[in-house]
Amino acid sequence: MAQTIRQATIEDIPQLVDLLLLDAKERHSADPVLWKLADDASAQIEKALTFALTAMQQPFQQIWQVAEDDGEIHGVIHSMLLPVPPIYAGLKGDPGLILPDSFVSSNAPEGTVMTLLDAAENALIYAGAKIIISSFVVGDLWREAFETRNYEPLTHYMSRTNFGDQAMPACLRKATKEDVSGIVARSAENREVLYSIDPFWATHSDADMRFAGWMTHCLTYQDRDMIVMGNPDALEGYIIAQPATRLHFPPAHDISGNGVVDDYYHPELADTIRLTRDGEGATDLLRAAEAAFANRGIRANFVVCAAGWLSKIDLLEAAGYDRAMVWSIKR
Repeated sequence: MAQTIRQATIEDIPQLVDLLLLDAKERHSADPVLWKLADDASAQIEKALTFALTAMQQPFQQIWQVAEDDGEIHGVIHSMLLPVPPIYAGLKGDPGLILPDSFVSSNAPEGTVMTLLDAAENALIYAGAKIIISSFVVGDLWREAFETRNYEPLTHYMSRTNFGDQAMPACLRKATKEDVSGIVARSAENREVLYSIDPFWATHSDADMRFAGWMTHCLTYQDRDMIVMGNPDALEGYIIAQPATRLHFPPAHDISGNGVVDDYYHPELADTIRLTRDGEGATDLLRAAEAAFANRGIRANFVVCAAGWLSKIDLLEAAGYDRAMVWSIKR
């Protein structure tokens, strides 16, 4: 019987749980701290699949597709329409995202990865996506498939684990409401750098107002640390150490010990090629975030970095970070 590519159904869940657990174990073997397996990994996968395939009201549109041959599922690809963050313009609407919990078994027919990728792209275009982004974590199989389909790196997720005993550098402090305007001003500089790297990061006309509202709201959260350098009237830089979310971690993984740094900027990073002053201030901010994570019992983190921001990548690598996941955009 010829291989069939189709939408997943609830009847597929038992086979999909087995496949996705194998997928999660591959990530775990690459970095057992960052990709820690949940004690009830199979149950968490089943719960997520059941919701995705049956719930009438969902926060975003998910698409699960399978490759089946004679009743056996050899592969699965997971995609979604990714809501555009409020500070970005999203001129082409919500992009489609192919998620890292896509997997093909070792006994799958040759070409299954490419066939699934074609199906996912077509489904996302049908759903309205005008931009398609891919993500992968380990191995060459998916990376090579995306490169063959003209995907180019857009964002690197740089990771470090086990921060040890660190203290916050003396030149830094916790943010207060008086710092919000300075954070917003530095964030605007950060967004200008991102846009210079790739127009994908076009800024919304109300970005400053929206970001100010979000920063003010974040000050009320007890699960994150907002750290700044300098006085409120001359803020030098900022970094926010926050808990990981499911956007970056499939349900088989325990994310209670993971953090994410996305909002992070210092003027030493303004030149995308070379660091100013060897990135001393920017490194102090990074170390402060790591200390904050360590104090909360966080053992691993992602720092989100544009693939074209070479100076920031150099700083992160010098600080002990490696690429753990790559998001690429189809050109």
